Amino acid sequence: MQFSALQLATMLDGKLEGNPDVKVSNIAKIEEAGEGMLSFIANPKYEEFLYTTSASILLVNESLVIERPISPTLIRVKDAYSSMALLLEKYRQLTSNKAGIQQPSYVPSSVKLGENVFVGAFAYLGENVVLGNNVKIYPGVYLGDNVIVSDDSVLYPGVKVYENCVVGSRVVLHAGCVIGGDGFGFAPQPDGSYKKVPQIGNVVIHDDVEIGANTTIDRATMGSTIIQKGVKLDNLIQVAHNVDIGPNTVIAAQTGVSGSTKIGKNCVIGGQVGMVGHIHIADGTKINAQSGLSKSITTPNSSLTGSPAYDYKSSLKSQAIFRNLPDLEKRVKELEEMVKQLLQEKAGV
Repeated sequence: MQFSALQLATMLDGKLEGNPDVKVSNIAKIEEAGEGMLSFIANPKYEEFLYTTSASILLVNESLVIERPISPTLIRVKDAYSSMALLLEKYRQLTSNKAGIQQPSYVPSSVKLGENVFVGAFAYLGENVVLGNNVKIYPGVYLGDNVIVSDDSVLYPGVKVYENCVVGSRVVLHAGCVIGGDGFGFAPQPDGSYKKVPQIGNVVIHDDVEIGANTTIDRATMGSTIIQKGVKLDNLIQVAHNVDIGPNTVIAAQTGVSGSTKIGKNCVIGGQVGMVGHIHIADGTKINAQSGLSKSITTPNSSLTGSPAYDYKSSLKSQAIFRNLPDLEKRVKELEEMVKQLLQEKAGV
């Protein structure tokens, strides 16, 4: 497929500078783009490639200053990064618009299918599964009984969604993630053994959520583990039973959230963060990578680091003092020596 600069500018409500008829059929990074390709500049670090790139069309911010002649046609937009994301999404939709049911797959008569649904080979759909319009189920996906997947959602190969779980609209579940496995519930017994506590709840994923590869979200003991609207979870994250993650929160890889923890909206949580169970994280909290949270965060928009985690600015001050410890030790010894000499002189008097 080819698109002209004029078509792209119209689609993005951008301002054209250059040849409106030049066409592109592929997308590439600016340092690698060639003729017939589209690229973009959103980070000032890449502005040097403006004058060397062979790309035919570039998306750039309205504020970008051109210091000398360039060859690509420019499309100026308010936010080049967001505009490029929009184009990539449209490109993905055009290139992955599959439909129909491949064989072999298991789709019982009780399943309800919306329009333009795709079910890949070797997928298994349980009884009373409901798939909305434009849902894409890639090969090897398992959906347990009574699972609901709403409009425009995509489940990539190997996704497992256990019984009674609910997936909202425009949700993306990447390969290998498991939704609704049992929560880690075991009651200690007098003889030192553990008795399993049945996990009879489910997982509810709201609209516009994206969950990375091999991330696991446990079903609730009772009620629901809830992933609210707009949440983005990276690969290899563990979300335990009865956790509630607030709208538009983002969490990076290898983070573990223990049971019944409530995370507020618009939080940003770095990789390898660990949280104990039954705590609350206030809205807008930012947590640095490898931090450990052992108690609730009640002040909104806090920035935290360390294990146990504490205020980010205080941590930076502590780090500065730590780096200066050798010099401080030397100065303390010098002061001790001075005091010792003064006391000796005084005693001699």
